[in-house]
Amino acid sequence: MLKIGSHVSFSDKGLQTAAQEATSYGSSTFMIYTGAPQNTRRKPIDTLYIEEGKALMEQAGINEIVVHAPYIINLGSYKEDTFELAVSFLQEEIRRTNQIGVRNIVLHPGAYTDKDAEYGINRIAEGLNEVLSGTKETNVNIALETMAGKGTEIGRSFEEIAAIIDKVQDNHRLTVCMDTCHMHDAGYDLVSDLDGVLTEFDRVVGLDRVAVVHVNDSKNPRGAAKDRHAPIGAGWLGHEAIQNVVNHELLKGRPFILETPWIGKEDKKERPMYEAEIALLSGNAYDRFGDPFFEDLERLHHFFGKQEIDPRTFVLSTWDLLKNDAKAKKADPREPMERLYDLVVEGNPFPSLLTEEQINQRITAWFAGKQLLANA
Repeated sequence: MLKIGSHVSFSDKGLQTAAQEATSYGSSTFMIYTGAPQNTRRKPIDTLYIEEGKALMEQAGINEIVVHAPYIINLGSYKEDTFELAVSFLQEEIRRTNQIGVRNIVLHPGAYTDKDAEYGINRIAEGLNEVLSGTKETNVNIALETMAGKGTEIGRSFEEIAAIIDKVQDNHRLTVCMDTCHMHDAGYDLVSDLDGVLTEFDRVVGLDRVAVVHVNDSKNPRGAAKDRHAPIGAGWLGHEAIQNVVNHELLKGRPFILETPWIGKEDKKERPMYEAEIALLSGNAYDRFGDPFFEDLERLHHFFGKQEIDPRTFVLSTWDLLKNDAKAKKADPREPMERLYDLVVEGNPFPSLLTEEQINQRITAWFAGKQLLANA
């Protein structure tokens, strides 16, 4: 069975809250932060309902989850106080991850800021050597995340990931988290040459190191080095390319984690598309949503077909317009899904009143193409 889920909340009752949210989306795995990713404040592990959460996970058949290290960790920093905080805090996060019973903690390798890439690689390796030597009592791996190349971050190429690993002594505890948006934004062609990308990764790093895959579409064209996630199908990668990633034989068995943005017309009413994305990528959308959903989906195909709107053409042309025509963007800054939502609300193709979330779920399924209807 495909292991697929999303980032979920670890607030309130900790692992119990996380497991409840994950199961509400139909997840078979999920990812958490052990506390807020922007700061060092952490609740004691014994207050985070670990056993209750594990019981819910067992009921749902979830046997592997992932922890993500906080963003404030920068092992690439030349500043001693920043570097020392990164080392000590990451060690503490690894111990917490071990107490929860999770095997892999995902880490953004770090940024070299005012130095250069060579310095950053060496500094990150130095930090990882210290972190790993101080956490030998745990059974936790550090999964270095492939990065988009934004700013001075390290990990934008497979060679940079490999260089870090090569400089770490205890590197059997280093794994890799692939991120589809990041690899695309870094210039890797997941759309037309997925096999080639995976072959290249295997040659440079080794596919045996891949422990986690972050599944995100991108708001930017390949090589943009921007790192802006889009809902599945609503970006430059598209539904088919993402589907090919999660079903690729060489990535089989890994947990696939969605970090796609929540969407909605009002900030406080935004909702994730995780439930629809998980069902679509898992191939069980019909079982999850049933006849009424697919009848609406058929109506949506007819509605957009009458207007000669093709999913990929519409999405890519909209992003291209927003990127290259400043005047048009100022006049209408709406992103593809918001424009499609507004067209649906105006045209009203459905027989019953749907919520904003329900309409956006159907648009998400529309991105998967008419073959989804044929296979229902």
